Amino acid sequence: RHSVPVPARTEHTPHARRLDGRTRRLVLLFGVIAGCTAYGEGAMADWSALHLTQDLGASPGAAAAGFSLFALTMTAGRLSGTALLERLGQTRALVVGGATAALGMLLGSLAPTLWLALTGFAVAGLGLANIFPVAIGRAGALAGPSGVATASTLGYGGMLLGPPAIGFLADWFSLPLALTTVAVLAAAAALLGYAARGAPARG
Repeated sequence: RHSVPVPARTEHTPHARRLDGRTRRLVLLFGVIAGCTAYGEGAMADWSALHLTQDLGASPGAAAAGFSLFALTMTAGRLSGTALLERLGQTRALVVGGATAALGMLLGSLAPTLWLALTGFAVAGLGLANIFPVAIGRAGALAGPSGVATASTLGYGGMLLGPPAIGFLADWFSLPLALTTVAVLAAAAALLGYAARGAPARG
């Protein structure tokens, strides 16, 4: 057999980077931030309608509107994300987004009326809109494609974790209380985003 020569990796290889311990920790931190956001998306997709029907007596149509409003405001937030980032900067966007989502989900989870809950879900979608893409982008600025891959894996892991976690907590406590974990993780994303404020914003 003829062996195929493998070129040695050098400093000039595209995207090759030497990552120190701090950089690796920051990439993981941004992955956790993305996971906190995706947890909320997964939880809302699976549990928001049940919360509205079971706990607030909403009709099936009104219950479906809960996730629709959440998805609509999240889409609107992402479409306007460039302007928001130019105005606030990436760190403030993470902090403000996380705080907004936390307040919205507390209202959506614990509100005594349907319309207040729907308002909370809409606010939560707006708050979560830009956290995931900003976190992935910051990880990429730090470590290139490997940073994007690591942060994305952690992020989508949060989306997979959200629905079953809400289910277990709803069995142990109640569905409204279980949904407040979305608010807790959104607040955690805001705090972690502030903690990572010294990380580069661009590669």
